[in-house]
Amino acid sequence: MENKKLTTASGRPYVEHENSMTAGERGPVLLQDYILHEKMAHFNRERIPERVVHAKGSGAYGTFTVTNDITPYTKAKLFSEVGKQTKVFLRFSTVGGEKGSADSERDPRGFALRFYTEDGNWDLVGNNTPVFFIKDAKKFSDFIHTQKRHPQTNLKSATMVWDFWSLNPESLHQVLILMSDRGTPFGYRHMNGYGSHTFSMINAENERVYVKFHFKTAQGIKNLTEPEADQMRTTDMDYAQRDLFEHIEKGEFPKWNLKIQVMTEAESRVAKVNPFDVTKVWPHKDYPLMDVGVLELNENPQNYFQDVEQAAFAPTHIVDGIGFSPDRMLQGRILSYPDAQRYRLGANYEQIPVNRCPFATNNYQRDGAMRIDGNGGSEPNYYPNSFDSIVVDQSYKEPALDLGEHVVADHYDRNGVGEDDHFTQPGNLYRIMTEEAKTNTVHNIVGAMSGIDGPKREEIIFRQLCHWFRADADLGMRIAKGLQVDVSKFMQ
Repeated sequence: MENKKLTTASGRPYVEHENSMTAGERGPVLLQDYILHEKMAHFNRERIPERVVHAKGSGAYGTFTVTNDITPYTKAKLFSEVGKQTKVFLRFSTVGGEKGSADSERDPRGFALRFYTEDGNWDLVGNNTPVFFIKDAKKFSDFIHTQKRHPQTNLKSATMVWDFWSLNPESLHQVLILMSDRGTPFGYRHMNGYGSHTFSMINAENERVYVKFHFKTAQGIKNLTEPEADQMRTTDMDYAQRDLFEHIEKGEFPKWNLKIQVMTEAESRVAKVNPFDVTKVWPHKDYPLMDVGVLELNENPQNYFQDVEQAAFAPTHIVDGIGFSPDRMLQGRILSYPDAQRYRLGANYEQIPVNRCPFATNNYQRDGAMRIDGNGGSEPNYYPNSFDSIVVDQSYKEPALDLGEHVVADHYDRNGVGEDDHFTQPGNLYRIMTEEAKTNTVHNIVGAMSGIDGPKREEIIFRQLCHWFRADADLGMRIAKGLQVDVSKFMQ
């Protein structure tokens, strides 16, 4: 291996990397030792702000291969023909914990996938669950505050968590999933991924359909029970990272099968369940899964910080043939995600290699910290102009979104008439669980709710119990028994 000279960041070779310049053998350090300053100043800035959510994650590169023709639904180039391959980067994560938290915490898992397509980068930023806790992004900061630390004690608080959930029954579906063994998956290879939100697809005739994305693990679903998850926290806090990295290094590449559900615009207007409500699923019997392709992870990043930590996903990163929907949570994420990335990494975060589109990009963004792509050179920084050759390609124009007649902008109650059934789907989910899964789920719920304390303890427990009973009487009764609640008093 050819030797390389030790240099400063500006390229100057230097010698003394370990010994500070001092006034005499045992004297004080001199201010002029700029190598010392450079080393320490850079070290002090090595930690960029961690993500507010999804702080701890793992990631890998891979490929997506089309196996089935879905061009009747979308003109997106990555789906243009069977056999086509597209490079991808996938970041898994826990949601509520800090960077040093354990991989086996009871928590949803992030499933953020980037496709590097010739029409730009497409980010499908989802979770390992098909639903979410809330249906309106206006509630997101309040919800996340309950998952973090108490402002006085700086401790996690079961009281905050269950107070919020009990006051927001729309959370029940996701809470039930979280409290089952699916809340503690066995690493990242053995869980599904979902786009969770409703998105749209647009075909070559500019016809729109709505879609749900499902990534089914080819390794099989595997979860930890609560005792197993507790034990894992004491033996290997980073086991999910280790498991993913080591299997890819050994050539045992994990795979997921991408499937979609499709709903026409006409069907969306008469659907029994609001198709844009992220707290609900689309029944598979009405909207069956269709095979699309295979996702394979086959390359570990050479540097974790460069690729995994600096990966910046946003639902705004869509491509021709993929679009949004009236999903309120999705609409809010369109604003908040790129804003969070600009705060964390700077205005030019999309120039970082893991975020950069590998194909040509042309725009009028200029300046900002850490601009490293030539900054447009001497080309105009305004449009329209008489000098450059950038043109608008009208073929990429999306069709208008039909919102129906007499649409009135207002603050509509997210849980108004027809939108307030938060119990049928969680109840159905509980009823199809095996007896072992029911027992584990009840045990996990009882354990979590037992942490509720303070003067409002009984009020919060009774309010949440009401939700469990409305979902399923057996579920409510078993939880009440586990919490040693006097059911006759509760019924009053």
